[in-house]
Amino acid sequence: MKARVKWVEDVLFLGESGTGHTVVMDGPEEAGGHGTGMRPMELLLLGMGGCTAFDVIEILKKSQQDIHDCVIEVDGERSEEAPKVYTNIHIHYVITGRNVKESFVERAIRMSTEKYCSATLMLAKTATITHDFEIIDID
Repeated sequence: MKARVKWVEDVLFLGESGTGHTVVMDGPEEAGGHGTGMRPMELLLLGMGGCTAFDVIEILKKSQQDIHDCVIEVDGERSEEAPKVYTNIHIHYVITGRNVKESFVERAIRMSTEKYCSATLMLAKTATITHDFEIIDID
């Protein structure tokens, strides 16, 4: 896996993935940023959310759960001192579907966070990671 980051100006960067997708990254205003892109540390949380969402959806589908939507809300707290690593991360899963079993959701989340989600497992080296979930039943 490869990535490329090009400096544009000030603290504005253009990131390109090995698959050719791009993302604009910008630093905070106090560091010369202009609010034109995501901050690199925000991308870490988004990557983690996407990674675990992928796992949970796949596991629930394989378990023949009738899911219609999955939203992952990730809240991260960082250290006050450099390096400002994440110290606490909370993941809230919102699963919408028809007759989705709570035990299947618990199992899917556990499998993702303890075995499959590389991003979660990597960030767990510096952060305490907690999670909860809710199921929204549609009739």
